[in-house]
Amino acid sequence: MKSPCLRQAVWVVLSSLFAGPLAHAAPAQRGVTVRPAHIYINPDTSAAKLSDIDRGREVAILDTSRNWIHVFANLGPERDVTGWMLDKGVIRADTPGGDVVLYGAAVEAENEASRPRGRRNAAQDAMNLYARMAEYFPNSPRAGESLYRSADIRWQLDKLDLSGRPSAKEKDPHLREPLEEKYMREVMKKFPRTKWADLAAFHLIDNKLCGEWQGTHDCPEKESEIYLKYARERPDSPAAAEALYNAAYRLADLVEIYRTEEQPGKSQDAKSRALRVAQDLATRFPQSDWGARGQVLVYELQQDIPVFGDVVE
Repeated sequence: MKSPCLRQAVWVVLSSLFAGPLAHAAPAQRGVTVRPAHIYINPDTSAAKLSDIDRGREVAILDTSRNWIHVFANLGPERDVTGWMLDKGVIRADTPGGDVVLYGAAVEAENEASRPRGRRNAAQDAMNLYARMAEYFPNSPRAGESLYRSADIRWQLDKLDLSGRPSAKEKDPHLREPLEEKYMREVMKKFPRTKWADLAAFHLIDNKLCGEWQGTHDCPEKESEIYLKYARERPDSPAAAEALYNAAYRLADLVEIYRTEEQPGKSQDAKSRALRVAQDLATRFPQSDWGARGQVLVYELQQDIPVFGDVVE
């Protein structure tokens, strides 16, 4: 697959080849589609159709003719086409309000993807639209959120794909293929000290978690510390409450796990720590769902109700 830099170089070359008198002008202007369209061999709807282009795809504009644009279009991995399309629904970096249009189109696509019979590839359309919005309009108030939402969709799609593989159940996270961190780290680099960076950092924890605990203490022990560290270092994160709950839940699990391992001292210590974290969660986030769930953990721990496993008393 062509890298962005290589593709840009290709566009520059094509610009000089197709632009004729414009060979020494600036590189081809770029644009992003917000509607599906046909690409024709000539600027005429009766001409042969070369391909279709989806929402969120990028084009290099090589020439114009009335209400048509001659484009070099990226249709996906190893799929590039040169042809003509109507100049409708192509957002450029200088399009007035283009950032809001791209963001809105991405939101529409993401909502479509969430529907039971939503449009095919709507999630990928949303992912591309969000990413292009942040790229074309880096100074937009919504740029950070767009870049994060693009990375989040990609993360969720990759996570779903990897969850179906046998390695997903490996206890040691190093024994399975990790989720690609590049896009989340890009959010953290470009928008540091924002809630989008905090949320991106929270996603990265997935690569450190065990596939299956296999009933032993080492996984929940390690994972509780990871979540506590996150909550301590990013107390204002939108994911701080969830991190505290995840830590408290794992500590509560350890109460029963240590009992089965005949380590009563560690079991009691885990209970005390779980209670402290759960109470802290319920106190700091009383109106959130995570705070309410933390209060459930407090109740269960105080009543000596096992949290781990399917114990019925």
